[in-house]
Amino acid sequence: MSGTAVRVLTVLELLQAHDRITGAKIAERLEIDPRSVRRYIKQLQAMGIPVESERGRYGAYRLERGYRLPPLMFREEEIIALTVGLLVIRSFQFPLDSASITGALAKIQRAVPQQFFEQVHVIQNIMHFHPAPPTITVDKTVVDTIARGVWKATSVQVQYRSAIGNDTDRLFDPYGIVVYRSYWYAVGYCHLRKALRVFRLDRISAVRATDSVFTPRPDFDALGHVTQRLSKPADGKQVEVLFKTSLEEAKRSLPPNVGEVEVVAEGVLFRCPALRLDGLAALLLSLDFPLHILQPDELKDEVRRLAHKALRIVGA
Repeated sequence: MSGTAVRVLTVLELLQAHDRITGAKIAERLEIDPRSVRRYIKQLQAMGIPVESERGRYGAYRLERGYRLPPLMFREEEIIALTVGLLVIRSFQFPLDSASITGALAKIQRAVPQQFFEQVHVIQNIMHFHPAPPTITVDKTVVDTIARGVWKATSVQVQYRSAIGNDTDRLFDPYGIVVYRSYWYAVGYCHLRKALRVFRLDRISAVRATDSVFTPRPDFDALGHVTQRLSKPADGKQVEVLFKTSLEEAKRSLPPNVGEVEVVAEGVLFRCPALRLDGLAALLLSLDFPLHILQPDELKDEVRRLAHKALRIVGA
């Protein structure tokens, strides 16, 4: 099957999976430009599939209401992707119902054609993971309830504990769930503060669905909002470290998305928010090139603490 045909069928599958979906979202999912999306939509319409277009700033595509397609068969690559994805989710202890994951894997193995049965069976038996256990646990009920709120555009009532231990009850319109640097967050409109807020899901002690409906924001970038909000500490402090190395070596040595690097006259300047300084200190000590911590002083203190601990361990 040609690449174009595969993408056309993938567009059709996205239309089946959503009541409405924007061209921008289809382009993002398929990693193509919006003009290609319009071309694929026209191809589907030429095949007799009733795809409706909504015009305007928030326009989207959808299948004609009441139209139903026969079940689609999975391609080999899709079967492999589904199987591996479910195995990863189960092994990394995502806050989802483990029985549902196991059931989905069993259904895939039962439903695939005979020529793929052995392949799925082998994948489930040869792939093994040894992930580090999550440092922060999230109740799967919290994830499930908020996810349903996002999906149905209904508010949820949450009991939230702040970083300093204050408990508050809030009515919350969830716009999306974001996993950022090993933490799970929900972003949306908080009726208590009357503003957009980002909540850590492990700090939600109770959650309840409501019948209150809100108007979703189709143009809202949940990931962008969370990363921007969390990249700026409340006290405004930033980490600045001068690396005595090349830009290429600095990028190779740092985990993705940990911070920004740029070439300066003295070497490479590394910047990131002043968050979780203990982990950042350990990262700096693992680097194989000279460096100089410019700020903050708390990071210097954390590096000294780790250095003294290392000396105690070796008996110096």
